[in-house]
Amino acid sequence: MSITDTQLQNQGIVVFDGVCNFCNASVNLMMRNDRKGYFLFTANQMEGGRELLTRFGLDPDAVHSVYLVEEGRIFSKSTAALRIARHMNFPWNLSYGFIIVPRFIRDAVYDLIAANRYRWFGKKEVCRLPSPEERARFV
Repeated sequence: MSITDTQLQNQGIVVFDGVCNFCNASVNLMMRNDRKGYFLFTANQMEGGRELLTRFGLDPDAVHSVYLVEEGRIFSKSTAALRIARHMNFPWNLSYGFIIVPRFIRDAVYDLIAANRYRWFGKKEVCRLPSPEERARFV
């Protein structure tokens, strides 16, 4: 499925690691706390994710971050996570306040979690498939 320019302009698109248990749990949390339906989702292993990353000059096979495409720009690591939190319901949206912490500090914490995510939370053998109820939110 190709991502449209309308989707790129009107919604945030989250690109995540589809085999990471922590990442999938985070997507579930986002869907539960995004009642306005602002976010669309795609795994970096899926056609939509690969297309989007390539469109922004990133190698889809060398992804080690969550990405948020919003307002025609792509954000990664802690900046993506905090911008995602900004759109979520209370109390998650309060974590956006951490954006004032210098990026190199935020990203160091992010990198620590990202480097250990499979060891701490596990990994699936195959990419997540959205349920029938979730399909409209996946590109």
